[in-house]
Amino acid sequence: MNSALLVMDMQSAILGTLNNPEQLIENTKMVIAKAREQQLPIIYVVVGFSKGMPEISEQNKAFSSVKKTLMALDMQEWMAIHPELAPQNEDIRVVKKRFSAFAGSDLELILRSQGIQHLILTGISTSGVVLSTLREAADKDYVLTVIDDCCMDHDVEVHNILMNKVFPRQAEIVHATDWNT
Repeated sequence: MNSALLVMDMQSAILGTLNNPEQLIENTKMVIAKAREQQLPIIYVVVGFSKGMPEISEQNKAFSSVKKTLMALDMQEWMAIHPELAPQNEDIRVVKKRFSAFAGSDLELILRSQGIQHLILTGISTSGVVLSTLREAADKDYVLTVIDDCCMDHDVEVHNILMNKVFPRQAEIVHATDWNT
């Protein structure tokens, strides 16, 4: 089965909002290295918007609340992936417009064109991009693996509930050191 590793929202600006992201970064680096050894496609998913942010509706509670802050930033800089996790030339990069990696991106087209049926998920935050992407991917019949310690949430309790009670209904949950491609 063709698999791909999704490295989602590992932007320096987002990592900077977390308390102690160092272990998350180290675990994700290790998983990226394993994926490269196995020649798996690595797809970097970032959240980003056009100048003026016309993609953000006032009705969207989550994104409209940060629109003014984001408008003051250099979007290219804000979308930059943490240097320790940076993509290589052969890696794929997609830009999404909402929580799910599929929302407003060409991810599904890329997956179909590559014949990918199995997604390995990593990302920030567990209750944001990981949850939304997992649910949508499950509805699209992808086989799913979530690497627990390559995901993080601002709320540790929410992370643990998702990993231990919610995600196992639709995905295999593994730790970075136990993950084999």
